[in-house]
Parts: sequence; C-alpha cells; structure tokens
Amino acid sequence: MSESTANPVTVANVVDTEEQARLRARKIGAVGRWALPIIVLILAIGCWHLIVAVNDIPDYILPGPRRVIEALITNWGSLIESWRVTMAVTGMALFLAVTVGGGLAVLFNLSKWVEMSFFPYAVVLQVTPIIAIAPLIFIYVDSKFAGLLICAWIVAFFPILSSTILGLNSADHNLRDLFQVYGATRWQHLRHLQAPSALPYFLGGLRIAGGLSLIGAVVAEFVAGSGGIGSGLAFRIMEAGYRLQIPKMFAALLLIILTGIAIYLVTNFISHMALRKWHESAIKREN
Repeated sequence: MSESTANPVTVANVVDTEEQARLRARKIGAVGRWALPIIVLILAIGCWHLIVAVNDIPDYILPGPRRVIEALITNWGSLIESWRVTMAVTGMALFLAVTVGGGLAVLFNLSKWVEMSFFPYAVVLQVTPIIAIAPLIFIYVDSKFAGLLICAWIVAFFPILSSTILGLNSADHNLRDLFQVYGATRWQHLRHLQAPSALPYFLGGLRIAGGLSLIGAVVAEFVAGSGGIGSGLAFRIMEAGYRLQIPKMFAALLLIILTGIAIYLVTNFISHMALRKWHESAIKREN
C-alpha cells in the first residue's frame, strides 16, 4: 500500500526535476547564444590592443581599436555618405535579385523548354568571376551607378533562382497527384502547393543573396575606382590606403562588416517570422 502511494509522488518529483533541468538548459542556451559571441569579440579586441601596444606598432601598419574608433568618429561625414551609396546599390541589387530570380524560377517551373534554354546562361553568369567581367560592364554602361547595380545583381540573383527552383520542384509528389485528381489548375497548383513548399528554400537563398549583394557592390566599387560625390565605401578604403590613413581604412571596413551583419540579421528575422508557425526549421520545441 505504501509503495502504491509513494510511486506517483516519486514519478512526479522526477518529472518536475527533468522539467526544471530543461528550463535551465533553455535559459543557459538563450544567454549563451548572445553572450559567447560577445565574449569572443571582447577577447579578440583585447588581444588586438595588446599586440599593438606591446609591440608599439605604428598606425600606418596596424592601428589599435581605439584609433579605428577615433577615425570613424572623425571621418563620420564622408564615411556615412559613402555608406549610403553602397547601401543604395546593395538594396536595389537585392530587390532585383529577388524579383528577377524569383520570377525566372516560376517561369522555368512553368515551362521546361524555357528552363532548358536559359538556365545554362544563368549558371555561366554565376561561375564567371565578377572581377573579370566588371571592367567590361563599366565600358559598355555609361552610368556608374547602373554599372555597380548590374555587378551586384549578377552576384546576388543566382542563389535566389537556384533555391527557388529547388523548392518549387520539392513539392510532395503524392500531393501533386491529389491536386491532379481534383482537377486543380496550374495556378492553383503553383499557389497552394509549390509556393509553400518553395518558401523555406527561397528564404534560405535570400539570406545568402543579402550578403552577396553587399560583396558584389563593394567589388564593383573597387573595379570602378572613381572618386568624388557618389563614391562608396570601397573607394574610401582605396583612398585611405593611398594616403596611408590606415585607421580610416579600418573604419570603412568596420562599416562594411556591420552592414553585412545587419543584412544577415534582417533576412534571418524575415525567415523566422515567415516560418515560425508552420515549418520544422523554425518551430520551437519543448525539448
């Protein structure tokens, strides 16, 4: 009798202990996700400062983190104007990559003949180094901004195209057969079956394309190499290098890095918000 009354209490205590352990592990994981990268960053900056201070390295070889922040504050006006130019190219290139890449993916899915005719040329654009064809683009395109935009778009659009095509082709074949049995139109097939199936793939391509659009914009600015009004951060880096203003060079590079991180966080947030209620990759589990 005593055993039968004690067992439920023991089981309840075990379950309660396991639940507390899971809650504690989740809290530690949530804190560690942000705390560990910050700790590593602080340690890296500290090591950087020590290396520069102990070895008395001059600024024109390797500036310390304090000198980089000072250069960022001192040159904030010119750097933020160049940042706006780079961001304008990056944002428009990403928008075009999404619209053109996604639109072509749907078109290729609707017509295999169109896909077989044009997809190889999309692959050619992807595998051709942008640094090799950018000079030709700037020769044949009069507008510098348009040339930068084309270069950044070429780099960014293929991940959207290939990921979306893969997603559209990944719809469950049993569900495809069911749609055919019920006489669904091609549009209904695309809207209600293939588009939801392709969304996670599209969003994965979007995260990749966001960073590549920034890389494409910066590389194109290096190739263009023109200064004055309307110059991006890449020109500021080259200008600082020519003048041995290395702290300013690091400050411009820091802006590019922070911009890339921000783009990744925004695209990752969009992906999470779009998938969090229904897709396995974003649903939070209890254990």
